[in-house]
Amino acid sequence: MTPTETASENRVPWPEDAAAAAGSARVTVDPRGNVTGWNEGARRLLGYASEEIVGRPVHELLAEGPSAESVRFAASLRRWDGPVTLLHQDGHRLTVRLLAHRRTKNSVDADSDTGEGGWFLFSAISPGSSPSKDDELVKWAFAGSPTTAALYDTHLRLRLANADMERVIGLSQEVMRGLRVSEIVADPQAARTERHMRRVLETGEAEHVEVTLRLAGHPGESTWTISLLPVRDGGGTLRGVLLSAQDITEEHRARNRLALLNEASIRIGSTLEVPRSAQELADVAVPPLADFVTVDLLPLIEDGEDLRAGPLSSPVRLRRVACRSVLEGCPEAVVPQGEVATYPEGSPAAECLATGRPLIRKVTPDALSAWESNAPERARRVRKFGFHSVLAVPMRARGITLGAVTFSRHRRPEPFEQDDLLLAEEITARAAVCIDNARRYGRERRTSLTLQSSFLPGRPPRQAAVEIASRYLPASARAGVGGDWFDVIPLSGARVALVVGDVVGHGIQASAAMGRLRTAVRTLADVDLPPDELLTHLDDLVIRLSAEADSAEVPSGDIGATMLYVVYDPVTRRCTLARAGHPVPALMTPDGAVEFLDVPVGPPLGVGGLPFETAQLELPVGSVLTLYTNGLVQARDRDPEEGADRLREVLARPAGSLEETCDTVLRTLLPDPDRPADDVALLMARTRAMDEAHVATWDVPHEAAAVAKVRKDACLQLDAWGLEDAVFITELVVSELVTNAIRYGEAPIRLRLIRDRNLIIEVADGSSTAPHLRRARVSDEGGRGLLLVAQLTQGWGTRQTYTGKTIWAEQSLTPV
Repeated sequence: MTPTETASENRVPWPEDAAAAAGSARVTVDPRGNVTGWNEGARRLLGYASEEIVGRPVHELLAEGPSAESVRFAASLRRWDGPVTLLHQDGHRLTVRLLAHRRTKNSVDADSDTGEGGWFLFSAISPGSSPSKDDELVKWAFAGSPTTAALYDTHLRLRLANADMERVIGLSQEVMRGLRVSEIVADPQAARTERHMRRVLETGEAEHVEVTLRLAGHPGESTWTISLLPVRDGGGTLRGVLLSAQDITEEHRARNRLALLNEASIRIGSTLEVPRSAQELADVAVPPLADFVTVDLLPLIEDGEDLRAGPLSSPVRLRRVACRSVLEGCPEAVVPQGEVATYPEGSPAAECLATGRPLIRKVTPDALSAWESNAPERARRVRKFGFHSVLAVPMRARGITLGAVTFSRHRRPEPFEQDDLLLAEEITARAAVCIDNARRYGRERRTSLTLQSSFLPGRPPRQAAVEIASRYLPASARAGVGGDWFDVIPLSGARVALVVGDVVGHGIQASAAMGRLRTAVRTLADVDLPPDELLTHLDDLVIRLSAEADSAEVPSGDIGATMLYVVYDPVTRRCTLARAGHPVPALMTPDGAVEFLDVPVGPPLGVGGLPFETAQLELPVGSVLTLYTNGLVQARDRDPEEGADRLREVLARPAGSLEETCDTVLRTLLPDPDRPADDVALLMARTRAMDEAHVATWDVPHEAAAVAKVRKDACLQLDAWGLEDAVFITELVVSELVTNAIRYGEAPIRLRLIRDRNLIIEVADGSSTAPHLRRARVSDEGGRGLLLVAQLTQGWGTRQTYTGKTIWAEQSLTPV
């Protein structure tokens, strides 16, 4: 007997007049109310043959004609149902239940010639089945329903379960009958479901719940949406709870994958640091995707070397950059973080890097045996923690191979599948771009730091004018290295220039611009320009640099900077300051008072067209000047005024050395001194003074006879200082400089000797004409004086003053 024959024997016979026996009365009416269609069911209901009724008004079939109000009401409806009393052909009245649908052009069987309008009229004529047969039909429908369903009584005992529920649970209805959900399914979610079922019985309202549980006979966890509906009898009394469940495991997994991708896009790449980005990848993947994740990168990445494209041959050396486990402390890890290990041929990491494609490997006894010979410690950890599935993904970005990410499972029983591979590949690709960005930025950052550190002064030389302490903190990786700098420049006459500046922007361009400005400052300082004139020259320079950058179409060509320039003279204790858009310095006097100096504000360098002004004040010996960039006092969570107030409080506290004060300032004002949001340059200078024991001054008459006397007085002063070895050269230099002042300069003329590490000889006069060094010819009787001074001293020069000029020469006191 064939399966077809068997099915035929089990099929219920269908009578030839089944369509008539099971049919309904069907009538169509046109917009004018005339009958246009009359089926066999209508004939059986009212006795009229089709040819007797088609074309006649439908209201003739009504026992009572419709009222005008009912006609108007029907005209506004698209569907109507209710009891209607009709007249049979033999004259008796017949009350039936009628369902009427308004006809449209899209209606089934609508006549093309009638257009839109009219009605479809239906009435059931089949005799109703008995209640017992209906009950059987309901049971058959419930049992065969594709929805997973079960019926529970008021004691939450199972009464009925359909075939799909039997399939899902793996038990027959007879086995489950009389048991509760928590007794049928051994999972904490079953007790939760029961609590919701009790609530349905208490409130009489439906409950909906989503559960994820592990069912016997299923390979892994599954997710279900469960609807719990109250079951009432005809009188409205609650008789039980209907549980209807729908398997949404795949939908749930898809939602989780999307959520993981969204989490990865948010969390990975929060900084421009390679290890941090790698750790963020591992943190995102555990535990949603894997139980243990390792991120291993090529050692060349952290060495700053160029990487090559294409697959890598086995064995491969990788550095462990990050790992994460569901177990505290990552006990599964064989390679400590930061160390380089060799991955042999056949290992998942080496294989995925060799092929350039992700892979899934099941941990089999044969694979373990191979590992035991090549990597015994790895094989031991795999056995100990029960690894059973491994997924390895090559990390690539912009055609460059960066390393490999390995995802492993040992707690979750289900192995990796293709969807997991696609998900791991996607989050790894996103992380790879972030890591490559961090790698490229790291290289640029190292270049910028190297460039910047080459411009910043090392340990400032000892100054007679001031005691110096300084700090420079580059910005965190996210902000990038900026253009902050400071400098301490020795000037003639034992004076010193203190400089703090800040170039707008970050990166190599800012560092390069800072270097050019610092070089220009030193050059202009050597000329001994006053602070306001120096800033004016720098302003012109920055404008020219910006114009050159714009003409060369350099990205971010605009160059701007702020700067504070301070000159301190330890002889007069006078301090001269000028600033270009820079924060004002703080002054702490020896009595502990702290104030911010009132220095006229000038425009930032590069604006042009506006003047710079200076401020002058006399400082007590032991005063501390604090110069800084805005990264010290500005922060996202506070305004500059609050930062300045905190700086004032710190400086006012009793402190030891300047070095200790610098550290205290940074710790107090910066939330994280190791990772400042912006570059910070801090320069502190405690003033000193040169008393009469180190300075000697003579007014010189404007006459040639005064040279001999001044020369003699200078020699006597050197004898008093114990500098007899310097007398010969000093006598020649004094004689030459004073003679030139008398011959070419104007009164008043003054000679000053300053005893510092070297001997400084200064001759000031009222003329602004500066001498020039020239090579005298053999026949010339003069012109060799300055050449002689240049040969005998360490250096010489001229500085302009508001009342004239000063010519100086510096003579070494160290025996040759």
